Amino acid sequence: MSALKLKLTLDAKPASYKINYGERLLLMGSCFTENIGLKLQAHLFETLENSHGILFNPVSVQNALMDIIANKKYTELDLFLLNDVWNSWHHHSRFSGVTQTEALDKMNGAIQEAHSYLKSAHHLVITLGSAWLYTLNENVPNHMGMVVANNHKAPANWFAKKLLQPQELLSNLQSLVAALQSFNPNLHIVFTISPVRHLREGLVENNRSKAVLIQAVHDLVSMEKNIEYFPAYEYVIDDLRDYRFYSEDLVHPNYAATQYVWEKLVDTYMSAETQSIMKQVAELQLAFNHKPFFSGSTEHQKFLLSYIEKTMHLMAQCPQLPLEKHLYFFKGAIGK
Repeated sequence: MSALKLKLTLDAKPASYKINYGERLLLMGSCFTENIGLKLQAHLFETLENSHGILFNPVSVQNALMDIIANKKYTELDLFLLNDVWNSWHHHSRFSGVTQTEALDKMNGAIQEAHSYLKSAHHLVITLGSAWLYTLNENVPNHMGMVVANNHKAPANWFAKKLLQPQELLSNLQSLVAALQSFNPNLHIVFTISPVRHLREGLVENNRSKAVLIQAVHDLVSMEKNIEYFPAYEYVIDDLRDYRFYSEDLVHPNYAATQYVWEKLVDTYMSAETQSIMKQVAELQLAFNHKPFFSGSTEHQKFLLSYIEKTMHLMAQCPQLPLEKHLYFFKGAIGK
């Protein structure tokens, strides 16, 4: 008798382009991007995230990447004052400031850093969250029609709402990819769709939005070179498919779901050699953050000596890894 099948399983398919240590990754898009970014950073991959903050809609992602390519410099004319804080309609509120100078310094500093980073980046991961667009209406005459990245808690009557259509989105993404590949011909681009549900729009409206994103991205992948799709959305929605894999709000994937997607990403994009190094990095990170009960004990001294040896071995094996602080820490704790 065959075993009862209780769920569908979406297997990871090894990608033709691998992510290796020593390569730069730029991540742009929704909050799910930052969850994966944290795991990459924990394994000491070189990453840069969201130069404009968390972005959900494709137009704002496109605007942000075009800002990076152009190395745009924001001025006072790009800001607006609301609730005693200076903001930009193209940025997340973490780039806002009490003064114009504070806000502009954060915005322009991040763009300048990302411009240099993207020029030599090997991989760009773009996570799209929602095809619903919010545009400024006649109540904001100076910026009427502008798609906003963040509402900055402005009055609801300042905005009009519309659903981006697949063909319009495809055209936008084609223009974006052309600009990116012209700026950095060696760039490998991965698109993902965020599994986060946008319940503010409603369940039916959320599904309409995801359908637009999925259709346009798959059309793009079939037409362009050096573009891939990573099915983060399908791993959570179809493979896991259970509310126990969501946080209490039933909207955001929880730790278990994010870890599951992370493991699939590793199987897809990391070679066996890279995965071996990642395991060694994870072990060193765990030891680095270890809090001993008896730091002066013989056992702890042996522990430190063993990790000095392991750190030096990995530094010789993979010299591009930033392990100097680990070695300094383990050596500095000897005898204490």
